[in-house]
Amino acid sequence: MTDQIKTDNARSKAEQLPLVFSHQAASGREDLLVSASLEAAVSLVDEWPNWPSPVVVLAGPPGSGKSHLANIWKNISGAVEIHPQAGADAARAAESAPVLFEDADRRGFDDTELFHVINSVRQHGKTLLMTSRQWPAAWPVTLPDLRSRLKAVTVVETGEPDEGLLAQVLMKLFADRQLYMDDKLIGYIVNRMERSLDTAQTIVDRIDRLALSRGTRITRPLAAEVLNAMDSTAVGEGLDGD
Repeated sequence: MTDQIKTDNARSKAEQLPLVFSHQAASGREDLLVSASLEAAVSLVDEWPNWPSPVVVLAGPPGSGKSHLANIWKNISGAVEIHPQAGADAARAAESAPVLFEDADRRGFDDTELFHVINSVRQHGKTLLMTSRQWPAAWPVTLPDLRSRLKAVTVVETGEPDEGLLAQVLMKLFADRQLYMDDKLIGYIVNRMERSLDTAQTIVDRIDRLALSRGTRITRPLAAEVLNAMDSTAVGEGLDGD
């Protein structure tokens, strides 16, 4: 009985260890998995710098791939990340290089500074890529000149990933960690998870960590444990927010 208690205690402590094993995630353009919901956005990235307008907004729900595509574009174009705030000199950065402004609707911006950034991009023949959960028409813009400029930008939507893409993404993320899952387990996870590429990354990370902490292989019950824990956390956060 004493030995069993020691074993259980050791297992409990092991599961609490924040074990981190390095793994190389493949995240280049050649590794991007494309579904119908991303085709237009991927084509836009591939066609740079031959864009229909110098200012482009990728708009879509959380976890739809906007940041992944923005990062690929940043690497291709050599873009500089900016945050158009008063005194940030974002417009000056746009004079000499392509610029990237992520999460425009959530991070907020100074109307005048973003107006100057767009003018600088147009004047110097550069490009600006912005990401947002909302279309520019829904942004809280009060400067009439900026609102006019935003009406002329190209908006490309990124929709929620479908089940087929999520399955491919999960397979890829596990493979990046030298883990190869069978189709049934992947299908089980897809049917239980939120339709988000960010969530797929989180699930794979937590499943891998839990399996490593226990020294066991990845099974359906283990995956279910992770998914149930994530569901409970999401419910708790929802209650806290009411």
